[in-house]
This record gives sequence, structure tokens and C-alpha cells, in this order.
Amino acid sequence: MDDRIYDVGIIGGGIVGLATAMALVRSGVTSIAVLEAEGKLAAHQTGNNSGVIHSGLYYKPGSLKARNCVAGREALYRFCREQGIAHQACGKLVVATQESEIAALDALEQKGLANGLKKLRRLGASELKEFEPHVAGIAGLWVGETGIVDYGQVCEKYAEIIRAGGGEIRLNFRVTRVKTSAKEMILSSTGSEVRCRNLVNCAGLHSDRVARLCGVNPGLQIIPFRGEYFDLLPGRRRLVRNLIYPVPDPRFPFLGVHFTRRIAGGVEAGPNAVLAFKRHGYKKTNFSLRDAAQFAMYPGFWFMGLKFWKMGLGEFYRSFSKKAFVRALQRLVPEIQAGDLQPGGAGVRAQALEANGFLVDDFRIKEAERMVHVLNAPSPAATASISIGESIAALALKKFFLSPKGIAPDPGPLKPPIL
Repeated sequence: MDDRIYDVGIIGGGIVGLATAMALVRSGVTSIAVLEAEGKLAAHQTGNNSGVIHSGLYYKPGSLKARNCVAGREALYRFCREQGIAHQACGKLVVATQESEIAALDALEQKGLANGLKKLRRLGASELKEFEPHVAGIAGLWVGETGIVDYGQVCEKYAEIIRAGGGEIRLNFRVTRVKTSAKEMILSSTGSEVRCRNLVNCAGLHSDRVARLCGVNPGLQIIPFRGEYFDLLPGRRRLVRNLIYPVPDPRFPFLGVHFTRRIAGGVEAGPNAVLAFKRHGYKKTNFSLRDAAQFAMYPGFWFMGLKFWKMGLGEFYRSFSKKAFVRALQRLVPEIQAGDLQPGGAGVRAQALEANGFLVDDFRIKEAERMVHVLNAPSPAATASISIGESIAALALKKFFLSPKGIAPDPGPLKPPIL
């Protein structure tokens, strides 16, 4: 066993764990080990998202999501420019297709203005065509701050900075046991161990399980939802210039199927949102008895099911019916036909759920002795990763009594909630 004891062990090599490690390294803390279960970084939520740099349009003004998104968006744009990472502030169009959506569109506009969006423009039906010639709708919002990037490339640059600053990143290190003593924690994986004085849990889809390994009750459970995409065939990509979104239903936590142009080329259509029966269930056939049994025995799952069962059935139907998927897309772009689409990728979202069925919508942090557990880091976590990472790092510095050099020990208005 390696006798080295790290000041901080960070579980999770996704964008939040890496951003936290980068912030700590930049503060002068070099004794850091980032532990990633997979053989590469950003293997799950980070590496399978659609690459959108979110504007902050959807979030309640003053919420942690809104504050972190606005600050993090601008920090990410600066980082990409400085590091030479391909990105584009291309803007997106949110389209109302029927009168019943106008009130929700009005509410979105007010949220966007309250969150400081400067490139927000309300559009009438004829003006929509100026931005997306093939779209159909009666009104819309143009959101100029929205952009696109490859978050895998962002993570690789974060990792480069961590290593250059003296931090270590260990791949294929899946934490299966945590043993604590007065002076250290021993994190065990198959055939190896890492010792650390302090711990930050950024395990994403497994954040609740890691908390329990540490003897901490997370007060929630992660329920996996799979988002499935189609890709537009090359000859039909002209139908979408940039990003086209529907007006989301405020009753549900998902944005609805939409069109997203990718920074590397191509256009995605989707996603839907279906319950995954495995935490890494990227295919319809993926099933884990352990994962399925765990959420089936969780009372919050059944409370959620009673509330959203109609929506859930609709999402499953669309998952197995390409015709239904196409109909949803045609509300935005009527020219889309089934033959224009080919199967694309999929991602799995970690939806935190409380025992009473409450869908946790904001960032959720829980502290314990010598530990910080990031239990919920929903979208816009990737967009806001620099801001979130600095906030978590500042919280850790203050809690672990480390000496900050590059960031303030008090994260101020961006500080995550202390539960």
C-alpha cells in the first residue's frame, strides 16, 4: 500500500469533480487525488450530454442554479478562449407553438431578464423565421447567450491544469469501501487503496451510494433517467441553424425534445426522458437487478410515480415509437420526416429524489466530519462547472482548514447550501 496521505481525495472524474480539483490546485493545494471509477474521464453524465452552454433562462432568479449558471457561463466562455477550446456562442430559439404556451413563454422572458440576460429578444411569428427559417410557431424568445462546446475537451483541459499543479488523477479506481480513523480515510478499490485526510464526493450517478459508504445519510436517492437522441442525416441538417427548444411545461423537470447543433458538426434531436433500469443504462435493454430493486423499494419512487405516471407512460411510448418522437419534433420543424433521422447517442441523468417524492431541482451539498458530499449537481452543472468548482473548493478549504491562496475561503453569493 502507498504510504502517501493526500490532503484531499476527490471521488469522481466528471466535470464537477475536476473543476473542484482545479480550483483547489489553483488555490495552492497540491496534495490532491482525483479518483475516477472508469478508464477515462467524463465517462458518464459529462461525456454524454449535448454540449450546450446554458444561458440561465430557465432558473428561478436568485437560486443557486441561476447564480452559478450566469457566473459560470461567462467563466467558461473566458476559459475556452484562453485555452483554445472550440466553442460558439450561437444562441438558441425557444418556440411557442400554441396559445396555451404564451403564459409560460412570458414567465421565461421575465426569468431571463431577472437573471441578467442582455441578448434576450421577444419574437412574433414572422420574426422566428429570421433565426430559424424552417421553424413553426406563434411566438418565441431568442437567447443570444446560449452556446455549444465539447465538454470532454473542457474536462481534458481541467485535468491538464490539475496535473501541472501537482494533483494526481487515478483512473479505474472504483471506491468500494471507505474506512475512517481519527487521522485519515482509507478509500479502497479492487487491489489498491488511497489514503486521504479529507474527502469530497463528486460521484454523480453514485453520489448517494458513496455518501453511505462514508457513513453519511444522504437524505435522498439517485434515480437514473435515460435521454435518447436521434441525429439528423447530413443532407437535412440545413433545417436547423443552431438550437431550437420548445416552451417547457413548468410542471415537469425536463425541457422536452429539441434540436441541438454540435460543435463538432451534426445536429441532435431529443432527448426524451425515460426511467433507466440501470444507473449506467444507456441502452433500452440495460438492466441491473440491484439498481432496479433499490429504487423500487424506495418510497419516494412510488410517490413520484403516482404524480408523473401519465408523463412517464408518454415518454416510454415515444422511446419505442419513432413515429411519436417525430411528431414531437414536427411541432417545432414541420418538415422533419422519419427518414431524416438516424439513431443517435444516449445519456443518463442522475435525478435526486427525496423520500417524499420531491424531485430535487437545485444543487444539494451535505457536510460531514472532514467530508463534503455533492449529492445533486443538475444541469447547468457543466455550464457552471468553474463557478461550482470554486464554490465547493472554497467550502472545502474553510471546512478542512487548508490555506487558500488563489480563491477566497468564503464563497459568498455562490456558496452552495450547507445542510
